[in-house]
Amino acid sequence: MKAECARLVRLRRLEKVRALAKQNAAREAAAAEGTLAQLQALSDRTGAMASHYAARREVQDGASLRQLGSFVHGLNTLSQTTQGDAARARAIADAKLRLLAEAERRRAATEERAALQERMIGKSAQAPVLGSRKPSGTGLE
Repeated sequence: MKAECARLVRLRRLEKVRALAKQNAAREAAAAEGTLAQLQALSDRTGAMASHYAARREVQDGASLRQLGSFVHGLNTLSQTTQGDAARARAIADAKLRLLAEAERRRAATEERAALQERMIGKSAQAPVLGSRKPSGTGLE
């Protein structure tokens, strides 16, 4: 009985540790999602700026045209770099979400084991139900 109670205490402690691990995984997943959103917004903005400046046609001379072309090229490069960063951030965010799901499964499994141990302790603590006397004879009497 004492060993069963000690096991339950250990399981409850492990459950708390797993809950903390889940919270940390959730915090990391949220941070990764936030970074992804920021990078995606930055990529969209730089792409829109590059499109806007590329559509400009009101240049006065060749030097202005060359400067505009260089600026648009720089914006396109920046946009492509940010898209790559966003893709990496998406992969990291997906991995963090998988870790969060795994942490939740571990926590839930520990919770189930602790609940089962608690039920087993409860059953062993109950006094056994004594049945009525067996009838003697046959059912025809």
